[in-house]
Amino acid sequence: MPEASTGAGLLENWKCLLACTLVSMSPFQYGIDFGAIGGLQAMPGFLEVFGHKDPSTPLGYNISPGRQQLISSLMTLGAFISSSGAGFFANWLGRRQCLWIASVLCCVSNVIMMATTSLSGIYAGRFLIGLANGWYMTFAQLYIQESAPARYRGLMISVFQSWTSIGTLIGTVVDNSTHSLAGKTSYLIPLGIIYIIPVFMSVGLFFIPESPRWLVLVERHDQAKKSLMWMRPNKDAVQEELDDIHAAILAEKEVASSASFIDIIKNPVDRRRTLLAIAAVSIQAASGAMFMIAYGTYFFEMAHVGNAFQNSCILTAVGVFVIIVNSCVISKIGRRRVFLMIGMTICGISQFIVAAVYHVSPGTVSTGKVIVAMSVIYICGYNGMVATYAWLAGGEIPSQRLRSYTFGLAAAVGFAGAWLATFTAPYFINPDALNWGPEYGWIWGPSCLITVVWIFFFLPEIKNRTLEEVDEMFEARLPARKFRQYVCVGRHVSEEKILAERDGDERKSVEEKVWTDHKAVAEATVHIE
Repeated sequence: MPEASTGAGLLENWKCLLACTLVSMSPFQYGIDFGAIGGLQAMPGFLEVFGHKDPSTPLGYNISPGRQQLISSLMTLGAFISSSGAGFFANWLGRRQCLWIASVLCCVSNVIMMATTSLSGIYAGRFLIGLANGWYMTFAQLYIQESAPARYRGLMISVFQSWTSIGTLIGTVVDNSTHSLAGKTSYLIPLGIIYIIPVFMSVGLFFIPESPRWLVLVERHDQAKKSLMWMRPNKDAVQEELDDIHAAILAEKEVASSASFIDIIKNPVDRRRTLLAIAAVSIQAASGAMFMIAYGTYFFEMAHVGNAFQNSCILTAVGVFVIIVNSCVISKIGRRRVFLMIGMTICGISQFIVAAVYHVSPGTVSTGKVIVAMSVIYICGYNGMVATYAWLAGGEIPSQRLRSYTFGLAAAVGFAGAWLATFTAPYFINPDALNWGPEYGWIWGPSCLITVVWIFFFLPEIKNRTLEEVDEMFEARLPARKFRQYVCVGRHVSEEKILAERDGDERKSVEEKVWTDHKAVAEATVHIE
């Protein structure tokens, strides 16, 4: 199914890719938050205000597991709540308006965190910034998935993920520079840089159009055409792409007759797509990243592994490098087997080794070096192969009319998994609790390997497919292993034809006609194999 940009290169698509790049900056402050908050909990200046004295720790201060849990996990809890309700707001606000609201909410929450000296204030700020992050992560990816040309959709999601890593790197570098400062200044400076992207994006959103697919979905066809004309270099093919989008949405409406939350589980095809999207996004949580990233600095400090802040900076810098490399190959190499399966295997084995080495020789110099080395290998597998493709697969799989509901729910479940991992981690790693430290890897190693098995059997390959082609393949009820070889027949059906067939003498539904075509092609594909 051709797009208006088919055959056009990066330079020809510069306007669309620039708009997607602006939106992709959304997780920058999300990354800063992860990098900074993890480091704050290892800063004497922060612990003087929100922790307690503990002469038995290397810092002379510590923070109770309960407080540590809430500070780290309330953000992901807020993200879970806001992303789970994203579908309802998306129907009447659109992608840009929701990103504006997220920017305002992010700034308000940061004002609270910087101004307060009470635990209730820091908790409130963490929850509010979580609400902002949930909308940032959900609506930014919806905009990219719906606007970028199919051949560059993977690239833009990779760029999206790179902003998270860049933000995390900046957060850890700033933490490393300020952690020795006296008083509140040590943590106010890292929090202050959270303002940068929300303000920049709020201005930039005035200059880019709304998602054309969302505009078609809400029947603003003139605006959709203007949006796509702005985004695509080949103006002559814009109408054809609009017709494809319109036909796909009309065909979906013929099948389900509505676009409500209940449809994501009511229709068998939509239910499959919903479950796959949820599982794909949840791969991130299953990797144990919340253990390795959110508590990285604290984890290194308590394990006596060199300079904790410098180690975190090195780890994050490696993560940024590998995700940049990933961006260069994402559009050319298959996603499912090459990246997700190998990446999760690397993550699992790395955590097994970390846990085993620390169990045998805890606290030694050689163990510390092994932990740092395996953490670097872990981040290569996670950033270079897992993080990008989990969100990409989760965003490509939902149907067009239910995309905001399905992806919102998938993001919510992903954040819920991240919250659960973040919330429970202190019980395992904190000296005041179970004090497992690096042995927490015994939990996440098996999780990674089980996920590899699921990916192999259930996650389809949809590299470089248009969203309309993805719809067609799911409607054909293909097993996951058939997606890669399937040849789409297309659905160039106009609104008039759909209405005529619905009200005509034959009264044969479009669903039956499309299914007949798909079945014939699927049988031919099986015969050829």
